[in-house]
Amino acid sequence: MGSGKSRWRISLHRSTSAIKKQPPKEFICPLSGSLMADPVIVSSGQTFERNCVQTCKSLGFKPALSDGSKPDFSTVIPNLALKSTILNWCNTHLRDQPKPIDSISAEKLIRALMASQKQQSQGKILIHAQSELTRSSRLSSSTDESVAVATSGSTTPLPLATRPSCYSYSSSSDVETLNPSSTEEVDIVARLKSSHVFEQEEAVISLRNITRSREDTRAHLCTSRLLSAVRSLIASRYATLQVNAVAALVNLSLENENKVKIVRSGIVRPLVDVLKGGFPEAQDHAAGAIFSLSLDDQNKTAIGVLGALPPLLHALRSNSERARLDSALALYHLSLVQSNRSKLVKLGSVQSLLGMLKSGHMTGRVLLVLCNLAVCAEGRAAMLDGGAVECLVGVLGRDELGSESIRESCAVALYGLSHGGLRFKGLAKEAGVEEVLRKVEEVGTERAREKARWVLEVMRGRDEEEEEEVDWEELLDSSEVSRKI
Repeated sequence: MGSGKSRWRISLHRSTSAIKKQPPKEFICPLSGSLMADPVIVSSGQTFERNCVQTCKSLGFKPALSDGSKPDFSTVIPNLALKSTILNWCNTHLRDQPKPIDSISAEKLIRALMASQKQQSQGKILIHAQSELTRSSRLSSSTDESVAVATSGSTTPLPLATRPSCYSYSSSSDVETLNPSSTEEVDIVARLKSSHVFEQEEAVISLRNITRSREDTRAHLCTSRLLSAVRSLIASRYATLQVNAVAALVNLSLENENKVKIVRSGIVRPLVDVLKGGFPEAQDHAAGAIFSLSLDDQNKTAIGVLGALPPLLHALRSNSERARLDSALALYHLSLVQSNRSKLVKLGSVQSLLGMLKSGHMTGRVLLVLCNLAVCAEGRAAMLDGGAVECLVGVLGRDELGSESIRESCAVALYGLSHGGLRFKGLAKEAGVEEVLRKVEEVGTERAREKARWVLEVMRGRDEEEEEEVDWEELLDSSEVSRKI
């Protein structure tokens, strides 16, 4: 009897332990349903397994999540904090570390999900088919505009909802009658190269409209001939031509396979010129185009070499909010490359970015760039010289700080700066970094707390190391030293 009860109690204990070892919901990829090995944050804020996101992008698929929303995959940022937290959880609970899903398995998984969601949507389509057919007969020119708004809101990372002043007529017929073929591309190119300005205007507006509303045409139309014709119009002195040419280019750049092709066509330099002194609306689109092109790793170095960094820094203080936001994102992606980080430091970007941080101007996006600069030696030195530690501690210490992403970015930047040796330690102590980081440990999210602990551990480790290496009094008092003297 006694041994039986003992066995029963052990069994219950093991069962409870097994339940506790189930991973938290936020560790599970919403698409694969498994523990994430390489989590990434997308533009809309959700976190997924990297290969699932890449497969969705390559297949042009936007899954419907459990809450009914659809993620925006236009920007993908590694979620290093969550990855570290998952690995720590696995080690603590004696679980095997998750392995990344290979591309073949990811494609099978996503295609199955596509088929499942397609079946679900077909039922809704059949229910509303008759009413939609009746309504469509009443729609004419307004159809194109509504499609454009829906597209810009759900599928493009750079919305082009603002129409130029010259765009006073509807060109829905151009979209509806488009038949993807070489004939269409040849016709558009011929009109773009016309000697008559009004024909060029009609052609470039039509191109912008088509590439905005019909995603399936972007890859087909992005030929070297068309890009050459668009490049010449980007340099035009006519506002209508320049604005719509750059806007059409943004639309073309949204297709992943077009990004490298566009950069290699020689369009970056004209875009840089527009960003420096083009028409205001064209400048907005130019910032958006460079941001979109910078998402491809193959383009990052080339864009920096071609002179985009100085005007992007200048655009951070533009009167246009779109130009400011897209320029900041472009700088973030471009600063992922070491050569561009070095250029930005030489351009004096650190002082400018810290000034914006102190004023509260675009705090979140400025912090992203500073996080990248903090990982390189020259960026770290410039940030320490410029008072970055005090500035970051000040941001963390604000009572009104409500954004967890800002709190997390501050901790990441401080962690990068903590590799600056004893100098960082002195500046951090003077600024009171330990006090604010302890507060982050108490009130922050798990990711913010984890990053705060990293910095505190680095500082404590250096304290111990310093005590061991620089305890001169103990060394001089030792009998061994006395005998040597």
